[in-house]
Amino acid sequence: MSTGLPFPNVSPELFSISIFGMEFALRWYALAYIAGILIGWRIAVAAVKRPTLWSKDTPPMRPEQVEELLTWVILGVILGGRLGFVLFYQPGYYFKNPLQIIAVWQGGMSFHGGLIGVILAAFIFSLRAGLPLRPTADMMALATPPGLLLGRISNFINAELWGRPTDLPWGVQFPGSAAQACGQAVGEICARHPSQLYEALLEGLLLGAVLLWLAFRRGALKAPGQITGLFIGGYGAARFLVEFVRQPDAQFISDGNPLGLAWHIGGYGLTMGQLLSAPMIAIGVYLFVTAKRA
Repeated sequence: MSTGLPFPNVSPELFSISIFGMEFALRWYALAYIAGILIGWRIAVAAVKRPTLWSKDTPPMRPEQVEELLTWVILGVILGGRLGFVLFYQPGYYFKNPLQIIAVWQGGMSFHGGLIGVILAAFIFSLRAGLPLRPTADMMALATPPGLLLGRISNFINAELWGRPTDLPWGVQFPGSAAQACGQAVGEICARHPSQLYEALLEGLLLGAVLLWLAFRRGALKAPGQITGLFIGGYGAARFLVEFVRQPDAQFISDGNPLGLAWHIGGYGLTMGQLLSAPMIAIGVYLFVTAKRA
């Protein structure tokens, strides 16, 4: 039986400084958010500066409006991601401890909640500015995968959101008592699927490369909604598949439900991630199919 690969010796913090007895640290996770947003912003600006990419040779907005939208997107990511985690994963705890909802520095963000937050923020911004909805959504979808790639890599560096136990040769020996509690024999090391890296490759690298190729080389932006549909459906499908090897959140696991299924009948069912991803697949297919070139 393979014992897997040792976890790399890398700290979740790039550096930390002490000021007046208080520790301030720059973490890879925070840097991933910052870098992902900046890279996405540059991709969006590059796209709107090329009118011939768009339907009727008309970009959805001016480059300076992309910067204005960026502020709304950041608020949508933070507020939606946090509230999504609270409502989807640990509502009971946070309803009993409401002050903990704002403690984002302790961790706990939901991609699905962040996506909803960004959609609402972009919808309000577009209505206020009189911008076309589908082309604006296409621009944002095109710019999102770099952030997913960097975010999942930072999840790996943080040794969080790891997968189920595995004896495959690329299994990783994640540190910590929770990661090492696999029910293995005393003295043996538990190796787990590096599910964060699976998601980084599928949701970030592969999906991002396909979207960029279709947008800049195949004219997909001329069919409003096509890029958005492929992004939403592609992310949903990737997340749905990875959930089969991803360790579920502890609050869903019990003696009668060792797989941590959020919905199940007779031992078969879906995890919370799969329940949230299934509608994304359906919505993505609908948007992709109904997109028409103009």
